[in-house]
Amino acid sequence: MLVSDFDFHLPEDLIALRPMVPREAARLLVVDGVKGRRDLSVGDLPALLRAGDMLVLNNTRVLPTQLKGMRHRDGQDAGFEATLIKSLDGQSWEAFLKPGRKIRQGDSVRFGDTDPLTAIVTDKGEDGIYVLRFDQSPADLINGLHRLGGMPLPPYIRSKRREDAQDLNDYQTVFARTEGSVAAPTAGLHFTPELLEKLANMGVLTEEITLHVGAGTFLPVKVDDTKDHKMHAEFGIITPDSAARINAARAAGGRIICVGTTALRLLESACDDQRVIHPFAAETAIFITPGVKVRSADILWTNFHLPKSTLFMLVSAFAGTEAMKAAYAHAIENRYRFFSYGDACFLTNRS
Repeated sequence: MLVSDFDFHLPEDLIALRPMVPREAARLLVVDGVKGRRDLSVGDLPALLRAGDMLVLNNTRVLPTQLKGMRHRDGQDAGFEATLIKSLDGQSWEAFLKPGRKIRQGDSVRFGDTDPLTAIVTDKGEDGIYVLRFDQSPADLINGLHRLGGMPLPPYIRSKRREDAQDLNDYQTVFARTEGSVAAPTAGLHFTPELLEKLANMGVLTEEITLHVGAGTFLPVKVDDTKDHKMHAEFGIITPDSAARINAARAAGGRIICVGTTALRLLESACDDQRVIHPFAAETAIFITPGVKVRSADILWTNFHLPKSTLFMLVSAFAGTEAMKAAYAHAIENRYRFFSYGDACFLTNRS
């Protein structure tokens, strides 16, 4: 398939720069193959679910990996920004550096003035990704990130404003528990403790799995044909107990609702042809495009995604390409808010 088949025009003023307050006031577009399209709000979710349904949540926690750095070379300093995107061994991290032209392999860099983090640039790849080898232990490095780092907001937000203290809470789900992501599973940002409690009181089940989201979720698709695109691998865990509970919910007649494309990608990576979920602890680079049958979930709760992105391809595979193109055209015409801090979709599986 051509990547251009998944393009659409999005007015820039529809890119949400802050989440809706309260979260339940965000808009919700229902795309149902049987009942058609409906305009609701996030607060209407309980009316769409029933006792025995199961929400599958990605409980990954975002690390504050956005850093302001200083490079020292030949007696001269130069400022730059770094976004750590993947830990290689606890001390070495892949990173985006901006402006990259100021940085060379072998440079010494530091982040912060008091008790700084320090590193050597050990590699500069052709894809624009650098490798930093930190002097601190893995534990001290994580502590340093919490002292010095900011939330790694996606480029479409950072190009319009800087991250700030408010993002430390806004860009983290209320069920975030396991540190390791460099991007939020943003569909989960709509949920509040009150909404989750209301669903639980209805008899809706929840199950947590973990997929540590990488920066690949923001990288553009640079090929013309989807068959030539290579996904970035991300590490995920589904415990044996979680797999058993998800399978039991489906066997009892409950629907499986994946909260976010990250949860869906992990669940699908662990699903066999009989729709049975197996325990999983590995990296996944699964790429779901139209024509790929999604077996693991009945419903997908997700945000609105970028043009020509792997995520728009995934929702097209799940709910139908023409249905999603029509839904996005409807959302744009009716001024839904897009991307990480934007509005939500409730999609039924038509794959």
